[in-house]
Amino acid sequence: RYYDQLCSIEPKFPFSENQVCVTFTWKDAFDKGSLFGGSAKLALASLGYEKTCVLFNCGALASQIAAEQNLDNDEGLKAAAKHYQFASGAFQHIKDTVLSALNREPTVDISPDTVGTLSLIMLAQAQEVFFLKATRDKMKDGIIAKLANQAADYYGDAYKQCQYKDTLPKEVFPVLAAKHCIMQANAEYHQSILAKQQKKFGEEIGRLQHAADLVKTVASRYDEYINVKDLVDKINRALTAAKKDNDFIYHDRVPDLKDLESIGKATLVKSTPVVVPLSQKFTDLFEKMVPLQVQQSVSVYNQRKADLVNRSIAQMREATTLANGVLASLNLPAAIEDVSGDTVPQSILNKSKSVIEQGGIQTVDQLIKDLPELLQRNKEILDESLRLLDEEEATDNDLRTKFKERWQRTPSNELYKPLRTEGTNYHNILSKAMQADGQVKERYQSHRDTIALLCKPEAELNAAIPSANPAKTLQGNEVVNVLRTLLASLDEIKKEREQLENDLKSVNFDMTSKFLTALAQDGAINEEAISVTELDRIYGSYTQKVQESLKKQEELLKNIQNAHQDFSKMKQSNNESNLREEVLKNLAVANDNFVELVANLKEGTKFYNELTEILLKFQNKCSDIVFARKTERDELLKDLQQSIAREPSAPSIPLPTYQATSAGGSKPGASPTPTPAPRTMVGTKPQPPARPPPPVISAASSSSSASAPTGIPAAPAAAPAPIPGASAPAAASAAPSQAQGPPYPTYPGYPGYCQMPMPMGYNPYMYGQYNLPYAPSPVFQNPAQGPYPPPQQPGYPFPQQPYYPQQ
Repeated sequence: RYYDQLCSIEPKFPFSENQVCVTFTWKDAFDKGSLFGGSAKLALASLGYEKTCVLFNCGALASQIAAEQNLDNDEGLKAAAKHYQFASGAFQHIKDTVLSALNREPTVDISPDTVGTLSLIMLAQAQEVFFLKATRDKMKDGIIAKLANQAADYYGDAYKQCQYKDTLPKEVFPVLAAKHCIMQANAEYHQSILAKQQKKFGEEIGRLQHAADLVKTVASRYDEYINVKDLVDKINRALTAAKKDNDFIYHDRVPDLKDLESIGKATLVKSTPVVVPLSQKFTDLFEKMVPLQVQQSVSVYNQRKADLVNRSIAQMREATTLANGVLASLNLPAAIEDVSGDTVPQSILNKSKSVIEQGGIQTVDQLIKDLPELLQRNKEILDESLRLLDEEEATDNDLRTKFKERWQRTPSNELYKPLRTEGTNYHNILSKAMQADGQVKERYQSHRDTIALLCKPEAELNAAIPSANPAKTLQGNEVVNVLRTLLASLDEIKKEREQLENDLKSVNFDMTSKFLTALAQDGAINEEAISVTELDRIYGSYTQKVQESLKKQEELLKNIQNAHQDFSKMKQSNNESNLREEVLKNLAVANDNFVELVANLKEGTKFYNELTEILLKFQNKCSDIVFARKTERDELLKDLQQSIAREPSAPSIPLPTYQATSAGGSKPGASPTPTPAPRTMVGTKPQPPARPPPPVISAASSSSSASAPTGIPAAPAAAPAPIPGASAPAAASAAPSQAQGPPYPTYPGYPGYCQMPMPMGYNPYMYGQYNLPYAPSPVFQNPAQGPYPPPQQPGYPFPQQPYYPQQ
């Protein structure tokens, strides 16, 4: 998605060192760096460089995803092949575009040679996946052999491309070589099966021998990278069986390797081309973002367009209102329809029917009743939003007063200034809406009775209209016919205006591309010239139709007024007829007011509902920032409480000199750890020295092992090594000269005693004395006597010297 966003934003902004300068820094993917220099990196103010590096990482990640797939099922095989081919396409795209995107020499990892090799490696792995799937599906051996041979070819080409170049890590080369051999061995193995099926037993053996040689090379050279034991065993078993059958049965000649027919190739993979968008659910976050000049130009153009459209619509609405007013003042068309003088004119009946169908006075009452509720709801939302801000601001001010300079965070009154301004704006909008509601209600009250009269049935409506002498003499008069024709033409103009207004509102044209093109070509935008030209082209015909409609209405109204004058002269005039005509005029005006009131009230309801959504968003914004401020306040309070708790409650009191001296801080050269006083051991048995290291025994004496007599624990085979740095006693360096003998029986009264030649000065009775000042030295111990390991005494790492109990 990031790559897609980069592609979408690239044509909209002039990214360069001289214009929009954004520097992108990337490190070489394969350069591990040196101890002092660090890894190689490149920083460029180029969006093409950023796109190249991001796409490189997309390809690398796709290869990792493919490598992590479980190739033991079809889903894993399909996913691996798909991602390997995507990675190959990504690297191939970089190879084709990197030089033009950077306009300089790239780092080694994204150089054309390197990414070309990587693309080939990805293809080879994708081909290998198809080989595995064919093997898993037990397809024909001839097809499997061709798939494996093509994979081996890809691996071999990749190895040749990077063999003499230090572009990829060194571990890649042996893996490529091993993969090439393995795929070639698989191709030979499956081709040998095909040869066996074709009764070509010599060819079978030749191919199996070649396959065995290949896997043998892998096992000997690249065993630390790839384990081919299973493949080796499979090929060797097949080769042994083939040789045995050929030697005893077929006696077919085994051809040389160069005489074997080449195995064909079958490729099922190709690099997936990079087509933007790469991500499945891409939404252009910068769809409406354009350069500042274009944005300003579009804004001015939209204002020009809105002025033009609103002006045209306003002109048509004003003309329609004027026409309705003129007709109502002339009591048309009711006057020419009221020929009997005691029935309701057809135009009044039509208006009454229209009002009743729209709900009549009940609709207006309900809409007016709903307005205060909608207004109150919006006021409550706005008041609640501002209350949240007020409470948090008051709390912040109290804490600031309490902690003073320790309360280090932005004051709430400064932080909330934009929200306060927005809230004031909404408050003003509500105030204006309330005024408009009041005007609508006042207007409704002035026409309510007449509108209510229109809502009555025809009989009641006829009874409410005064009767007059019939003007039967005017029936079929030419003046009446002219008025009817003129009124029909005026109605037709009104319908055309409604359609024209809808057409004006529906026209939509995006000028962004026009301004972007002008900016790219000229380096600047002449907004006025472009906008005026385009507005004239788009809205010229509509503007012309509006003006024609206004002129046509003006002529019609003049003709209608002239014809009505003639009609009035011919019509009999009396008080009853004047009163009747006045009521009919009021009913026509009431209909127009009803239509306008309903439209205004529905527009007000829609306004309040839309304002509710806006205010709810404003409330959420206030709630979010207040919650964030509360969280920040709690953390700051916790930190302040901890810092206050750590502060000393009183100043440090200086200690007397003698206390300070005994504390060990003022005497020079004193050790921070006190030295314990020497201990005197009175009447206790002196402890023996540490056990000496094991003696060095000659080869002759070490050939036979010493065993302890029966019933006595055997001595450790090897004494613990001396602690590094510790010196062994000098007396312990001499080893006993007596050879170790076989085990001897134990005689009663002398446990462990044995008749052995004793060295000079040996006293066997000294072991029975309890109050010897020192333990016997190990130098005079009987070589055949194994020591008694007594319980370990604390503080000594070696077992203490044993003694014999007194008999």
